[in-house]
Amino acid sequence: MSATRLDAVQLAVLTNRFESTVRAMVNTLVRSGRSGVLNTARDFSCCILTAGDELLVMAESVPIHVMSAELMTKAMNELQPRLRRGDAFLHNSPYHGNSHAADHTILVPVFDEDDRHRFTIFAKAHQADCGNSVPTTYSAAARDVYQEGALIFPCVRIQEDYRDVEDIVRMCKLRIRVPEQWWGDYLALLGAARIGERRVTELAEEVGWDALESYTQQWFDYSEQRMTTALLELPSGEIWVETTHDPFPGVPDGIPLRVGVTVDSENARIAVDLRDNPDCQPCGLNLTEATSRAAAATGVFNSVDHTVPPNAGSMRRIDIKLRENCVVGIVRHPASASVATTNLTDRVANAVQRAIAEIGEGHGMAETGLSQPPSIAVISGKDARRGGAPFVNQLFLSALTGGGATPQADGWLMLANTVQAGVMFRDSVELDEIHHPIRIDAQTIVRDSEGAGAHRGAPGAYVEYGPVGGPIEVMYVSDGTTFPARGARGGGMGAPARQFKREAATGRLIELEACGHVLLEEADTILSFSCGGGGYGPAAERDPKHVAHDVREGWISRERAREVYGVVVDDAGNVDAQATAERRRDGEILVETARSPQDPLHHILIEEGQGWH
Repeated sequence: MSATRLDAVQLAVLTNRFESTVRAMVNTLVRSGRSGVLNTARDFSCCILTAGDELLVMAESVPIHVMSAELMTKAMNELQPRLRRGDAFLHNSPYHGNSHAADHTILVPVFDEDDRHRFTIFAKAHQADCGNSVPTTYSAAARDVYQEGALIFPCVRIQEDYRDVEDIVRMCKLRIRVPEQWWGDYLALLGAARIGERRVTELAEEVGWDALESYTQQWFDYSEQRMTTALLELPSGEIWVETTHDPFPGVPDGIPLRVGVTVDSENARIAVDLRDNPDCQPCGLNLTEATSRAAAATGVFNSVDHTVPPNAGSMRRIDIKLRENCVVGIVRHPASASVATTNLTDRVANAVQRAIAEIGEGHGMAETGLSQPPSIAVISGKDARRGGAPFVNQLFLSALTGGGATPQADGWLMLANTVQAGVMFRDSVELDEIHHPIRIDAQTIVRDSEGAGAHRGAPGAYVEYGPVGGPIEVMYVSDGTTFPARGARGGGMGAPARQFKREAATGRLIELEACGHVLLEEADTILSFSCGGGGYGPAAERDPKHVAHDVREGWISRERAREVYGVVVDDAGNVDAQATAERRRDGEILVETARSPQDPLHHILIEEGQGWH
């Protein structure tokens, strides 16, 4: 293949070859990972970068993991000036370009026959346990990295000449609660990275290293052109939007944020400014540079043509402005960033896409429901069924909903949180009950929890589960209880998150804090209500037949259809066209400016049936 200019067919073929390499890495991780975080939920990501620290391809990867992957390879090149064939580096430092300490990443440099560094293979996996002082990988209450307690490896060499550095392996096994589980996940990560290394080398042997170098630059130029075209479709404008994270340990008043977005359509550029925000806080919610950048970029990519390739080329058109020691900026040691991949990243990405919506009709997106209710908690304890063996893992039950509405469609039911973008999977109930001493009693959509709109947000979800054979610990960090997801361009808010404990001994239902560390005794259960997504456009403009469909599905009640959407639905679930026209003509519609905290509870806790078990 020519090392100069590639034609469109050659460009497409090489793109697919690189993407197939990343998919082979993904397949290795999902089939080889030992923890449920990997083999069920797929909380991992793979990508390929150039030797010059440019993101090339990230097929089927979680945006918050990889949209700033170049920061990690830059750290590798700075901290490890002598790269050699057969090296592999373990990198999880939030202060050196990683997302947060729970995301263990393997970096493998790829060399040509002259030992010239050409590409870097990247495989990242969220850990079931990373050595934190408490059994969770999301330590929101940690006032600093010392209280957090995670093992941190600032790009350390864990393989040399394709052999493990046993000192590092021993350190991990001694500090991680279920060491064999970590060891299995480490081998899966390493295997994925080595497969990537082998596939890229084989591709270079087939077409030549110079051809691959020509390809990368032309692919970046093409991707930049695609982003340029997408930005030219947006109206120019500047806006500041505000959002607030719920009160949490260390931040009793919550964390108010201001996000500035400037669209310069004439020059096809977009800027996101996060600098006018509080300093780092005494808790684990602070964002790393990687997650601040990735969250801002995700909000942009959510709001433009979805076929724009997300890579270093398209990101040339995005300017992200951060400052050091900022809660949504660049964290500095020893501030904790334990929860940097979820809560405030969702706030930033949501604010960006909502800002773009307010700049121009037909663009952007409403806010998606916030993270992370008890249905995606980290659970731990000892499994009496397995001789008291310790276990720790994160659940991913039906909280994976709450998508925000767009100008073209209703919120995606399985979007999960904004910066995860629907890539991860929901757990199998059967597998969760096999692998952990728990029983999952209920999973259902929460009626009337959607953000109303011309396009409505996805509803929230209700999950109830508890231990079998002994107590378990449940740790979660549920945002959106006080400040739920907002709509865009007149769309309504989604319902807030709530969480409860049902005590078996007393039968009492006890409301829990948004950030919780809960001990469940035998027969106790925990109840999780996730946020609904925000709506886009006024609810009075929603097509009545879509409202009736939601009533028939049980997602909204007839009362809500009438009061909020102005649509009268008869007993058979059909639209009463005359009554609907009269109601909408007379303006007898409730315009929601807030959501009652009772909204997600009415049909579960007050009515008979206790959640349609």
